[in-house]
Amino acid sequence: MRLKLTSADNLQTFELKPGVTQVVGRAPTSDVPVFDPTISRRHAELVTSDKGLEVKDLGSSNGTFLNGSRVENCTVTVGDTITFGKVAFKLQTVGAAPSAPAKDSGPPPGATIVRQLPVRNTPGTAFQAIKSGEQAAVSSAEDKVRQKLAMLLEVSTDLGRAGNTDAILQKIVDQAYKVLTVDRVAIQLMDDAGGLVTKIARDRRGGDQPRAVPQSIARTAVADKVAIIANDAGADQRFGGQSILMQQVRSAICSPLMGDENKVLGVIYVDNVSAAHKFDDDDLDFVIAFAGIAAVAIENSQNRDRARQEELKRGNFERYFTPQLAQRIASSEGATRLGGDKRIITVLFSDIRGFTALSETMPASEMATLLTDYFTEMVECVFNNEGTLDKFIGDAVMAQWGAPIGSPDDADKAMKAAIEMMSELGKLNAKWIAEGRPGLQIGIGINHGEAFAGNIGSERRLEYTVIGDTVNTASRLCSAAGPGEILISEEMRKVLTKKPKLVECPPMELKNKSQPVKVYKVVG
Repeated sequence: MRLKLTSADNLQTFELKPGVTQVVGRAPTSDVPVFDPTISRRHAELVTSDKGLEVKDLGSSNGTFLNGSRVENCTVTVGDTITFGKVAFKLQTVGAAPSAPAKDSGPPPGATIVRQLPVRNTPGTAFQAIKSGEQAAVSSAEDKVRQKLAMLLEVSTDLGRAGNTDAILQKIVDQAYKVLTVDRVAIQLMDDAGGLVTKIARDRRGGDQPRAVPQSIARTAVADKVAIIANDAGADQRFGGQSILMQQVRSAICSPLMGDENKVLGVIYVDNVSAAHKFDDDDLDFVIAFAGIAAVAIENSQNRDRARQEELKRGNFERYFTPQLAQRIASSEGATRLGGDKRIITVLFSDIRGFTALSETMPASEMATLLTDYFTEMVECVFNNEGTLDKFIGDAVMAQWGAPIGSPDDADKAMKAAIEMMSELGKLNAKWIAEGRPGLQIGIGINHGEAFAGNIGSERRLEYTVIGDTVNTASRLCSAAGPGEILISEEMRKVLTKKPKLVECPPMELKNKSQPVKVYKVVG
């Protein structure tokens, strides 16, 4: 027994292949393509069996229903109604006469819409026939459907070659003029606030048409998730006739661009200003199918653009943060906004002693090589202990723990990093001296406390950093440290859970401090 699915309005019929798994979805490449916003791209799987039709919902957003009851898996028998989202089909045997569609009560008074319907495409039957390789003779109407399907295939191929979103939009407009008889084409995309923003609008001569889309029509298409065809649109009271008359709109089609998970990406709008009643139902169906392909291309392009931006953002962060922390920061909302907040941090400064005198005795190229080797090892010590490289200041290294993401043992990690920095520098010095190059000596200062942490700068260039008295004190401790010394504050000593051997130094007078500061030196 051969089975078929016939839509409730008799506009779509799909003959089912025995024993073959077929997918119902909104994508044009689906085995059973149903172009409706309530249909997911992969909505359900169908397999015919001796019992009837086995249906498995694929986690669709709007569900699958058997005779009105939502199901995950079910067996549909002849005469049952299976509904995908809001699109109902009756299971029939091949050769059965279709049932009469429900009568349309017609548009309300004053309306001129020929059709306003959920995004659905009528060429499905012909498409199935092409896929199954049927060689039966077709009417001239079917020939037109085949021609349009061929055009859609060409459109899909062409859009797949385009690069970024702007190039995709230009390709869509170019293709629209190739396959449709229209005077104007425009695409509007949704912004973050949920408003429609015109991204591209052209007339047939290529001129810009910034006010080409009547917002009353576009908002209706988005709000109701329906495609609209209007003949003599200026007379339609529901669409703000005055504004449409000012734009000389006579006949128009507007279809939502439906993304994944039933999300409206925007609208595609075409119109004619030369004559009323220009578009018919076939044009509407074709624009719906065209919009479906365009939406896939736009969404894929937007995803690629976001991926490139995230990769660039993550790459920038990885210059200063450990790769794991960079990944977390890059994926956090608002990671690159201006401003910041107060955080408890541990900050470390490391500075080369006698650098100025040393640089005067060495060629610039040798000094650059020496500093590169030195900074590479020092940064690794910071990253190995999950710290953040804040910046290089001449020959100094500034690092911090606690911002933008902190942990209870930040102070211990900073202390461990400082000790490792001294150890690694000892290894570098041994290597350099063996090569006949000079060695380096550094002093390190560490402090713990509250600081302002965030992105500082302008919209054109941001720098994530920490500022405040806690930072200034760490810098001055570093300046006071002698070669090979690590100096820490009393605040730092208090929070250490794994204290190295410390000796208390005489209280130090530091710049901008009214009282001498307790200081400890790491020994051993």
